[in-house]
Amino acid sequence: MKAPKYKVISDYIKGQITNGTWPVGSRLPSQRELAKQFEVNRSTVVTALDELAADGLIEGKLGMGTVVVNNTWTLMSANSPVNWNEQVQLGAHQASLATVQAINLAESDENLIQLSKGELSKDLFPLEEMKAVIQKVAQDLTPFGYEDPKGNPALREAISDYLKPKGIDSPPTSILVVSGALQALHLISIGLLERESTVFLENPSYLYSLSTFQSAGMKLQGIPMDDEGMLPEMIKASQHSGRSVLYCHPTFQNPTGTLMSEKRRQELLQLAENIQLPIIEDDVYGDLWLDSPPPPPIKSYDRHGNVLYVGSLSKSLNPGLRIGWIAGPEAVIDRLSDLKMQTDYGSSSLSQRAAAEWLSSGLYEEYLFKVRKQLKERRNTALAALNKHLSRWADWSEPAGGFFIWVKMKPEISLADLYRRALSNGVLINPGRIYTTQKLQHFRLSYANAPIDDIVKGIAVLELLIKDC
Repeated sequence: MKAPKYKVISDYIKGQITNGTWPVGSRLPSQRELAKQFEVNRSTVVTALDELAADGLIEGKLGMGTVVVNNTWTLMSANSPVNWNEQVQLGAHQASLATVQAINLAESDENLIQLSKGELSKDLFPLEEMKAVIQKVAQDLTPFGYEDPKGNPALREAISDYLKPKGIDSPPTSILVVSGALQALHLISIGLLERESTVFLENPSYLYSLSTFQSAGMKLQGIPMDDEGMLPEMIKASQHSGRSVLYCHPTFQNPTGTLMSEKRRQELLQLAENIQLPIIEDDVYGDLWLDSPPPPPIKSYDRHGNVLYVGSLSKSLNPGLRIGWIAGPEAVIDRLSDLKMQTDYGSSSLSQRAAAEWLSSGLYEEYLFKVRKQLKERRNTALAALNKHLSRWADWSEPAGGFFIWVKMKPEISLADLYRRALSNGVLINPGRIYTTQKLQHFRLSYANAPIDDIVKGIAVLELLIKDC
């Protein structure tokens, strides 16, 4: 005989409590989440929770929801257990914004239309080519262990050659292989900058949705942008000191998709050199141009080692490889490579060898040709759908590359409310407020991940929701 459904839920929660997965102080999932998980109505969940409360295991607390207050062991013990929920607030690294955490969780839900994800669609994954690369790497495999502190020599040589057509002359000794661009920023934040340093960056910026520099004791100072990118004169007018650094994303900026002009790039570098302001140039979308090649990276004009250049294969090829790089002065790369060894003793050796094969064989450039064609079709589809469904309600600029369209609402509506309503209707977008400290009437729309039909469907759903808002 099957147990009543409320009993199944009660036993599940009790199991999570007694095995330590949900220790004392843990907040239980909401009644709505539990009802969805067990496919029951909320009254069944309430019955289960009432039983657990009667046993003294959980308790409803104002502003916190339902919290674990005991387990079967602490009910028989005179000593209070460790409260891990207090401990997790004590770490040096700050937690992500609650909205960012919710988005990260929702991005794994395959039932949602993903107009949020900064990741290429699985439809664009070069499965056969990747199999061939992995097989070739396997055939040539010899016993291996930890790689060189700066990364696999063959990969660094391939990256050095890859950067030359971009106008960047960095020998392999001036390149560090990292596990994606985020690790590059983390290493820079803990290895090159003082606490209380100022990080100048575009406003809005993807960096605001992270806590990389803030957790290292630094403050972010946003610099306004126009259609050509960050405004150098606004940096000059700011309180610059010797403890400042400039982070910029000149090519298909995240989240706005802005492409910085060549003139602006040169002006920015000239200003940085004049006031001795180091530059971190993030170029993870640089290969994903859709109409014509972008201007050369800022690093290509750098003759004084003022620019640290960050690149990655995560956006253009596949995030699963976890391969990125930093190109910069050799002394800086030596310092960061030491920190990387202390962090993880090097990125995956197999991934590095696969990445070296992609870059050195010509496969990567062939693949980019196909990806640009597909991304352009996706962008044009998204723009056509926006024109059909949202032209009355919003404005946007046509991105020349990358993944994103930055949509500005004309009417004053709650973007937080739109985000929540969209999510409950099966569409995930990123509200603009996670990319800035200011109130914005924007949201970021990705055309890179969802199937083309879903892009159109999702935008049509947004139209109906905006009308309601």
